[in-house]
Amino acid sequence: MPTYLWEARSKVGELRSGSLSADSENLVIERLRQQGLVITKLRRKSLEINLPRIGSGVSLKDMVVFTRTFSTMIDAGLPIVQCLDMLATQSESERLRKVLMSVKHEVEAGKSLSDAMGSHPRVFDDLFRNLVAAGEAGGILDLIFRRLAIYMEKAAKLRRQVRGALVYPSAIVVVGMLVMILMMTKVLPTFEKMFKDLGAGSLPAPTRIVLSISHLVADNLLWLTGLTIVVGAVAVTAGRTPKGRYVIDSMLLKSPVIGPVLRKIAVARFTRTLGTLLSSGVPILDALDIVAKTAGNRVIARAILYAREQISQGKDIASPLLETAVFPPMVVQMIGVGEQTGSMDEMLQKIADFYEEEVDAAVAALTALLEPIILVFLGGAVGGMLIAMYLPIFEVAGNIK
Repeated sequence: MPTYLWEARSKVGELRSGSLSADSENLVIERLRQQGLVITKLRRKSLEINLPRIGSGVSLKDMVVFTRTFSTMIDAGLPIVQCLDMLATQSESERLRKVLMSVKHEVEAGKSLSDAMGSHPRVFDDLFRNLVAAGEAGGILDLIFRRLAIYMEKAAKLRRQVRGALVYPSAIVVVGMLVMILMMTKVLPTFEKMFKDLGAGSLPAPTRIVLSISHLVADNLLWLTGLTIVVGAVAVTAGRTPKGRYVIDSMLLKSPVIGPVLRKIAVARFTRTLGTLLSSGVPILDALDIVAKTAGNRVIARAILYAREQISQGKDIASPLLETAVFPPMVVQMIGVGEQTGSMDEMLQKIADFYEEEVDAAVAALTALLEPIILVFLGGAVGGMLIAMYLPIFEVAGNIK
């Protein structure tokens, strides 16, 4: 979807600017007019090379502290500029301190808080800025910042669960592979030399197979290492392209063990984000656009954008979500009920709470399942190599006897 850069004036003559993703210029013009803005400039953003994204330099903990403290200050009636000045002075993060001072100066110059935050997209993403804009429009900035803090804490919990589901088993596999390579390149050649010194003669078939694999690995270790690096680099590069990322995400969702867990995490993130946006007064089309960008999975994002397109044509939200076959039928039915009763934001939050509990149980079960399987596999491989090495020793001992 192309991105358009725009400049416009509000009803009171205030100059604003920003970017918007839409299928055509007409849709951009229509959405800005709905916000009461008169467009002065509009152009399509030129294609850019996607380089690796550098971190914002602000930790999630610092952002949560900032949002909660800002909410308390606004609720106490302090002016925004004074709040920003106090938070910038008290912040432990140097990066956040500089960003808040910059935002403060832009607000003093006449910009709205959301527009000033738009100058720092690496710290304040689309979700953050749109919620702040909705809070400014509705006069509920304190409530919005409380919701943002809760949302970020929930998002951090989901991120930890993903790491728990993937990092630990991956670490065990990597360590096990390193141990096996060490045995093939250092330990097994020592056994082979010992067999020759003992005059073992014809070796058993398992021993010959293991020694052949050992020779293959030891003689081609540099080539195998280089091939692994090349394959990894190609996979990472492909993962940065839209098509490659879509293929990888699709494979992950369809994988037999980790796929169901990732699907539950995606549903929890989708419902939590959409519920937070809708309860804050963000229009449904804008909310779906933001949710698609923060989905974390291209398959989920494509399904959300398809639903958004169908809704813009007059359909309800449940039917297109069901057509995508990405979201569980129960989730779609509950969203449909919430839409019919006018309480979709509350229904989405309930679904998110339910699925976050499901993710807790699924991650615990997955870890409990994968750990013994991986350990048995690695233990069997290492044990099999050792048994294959001891078979000739038993034969030599028998011959001596």
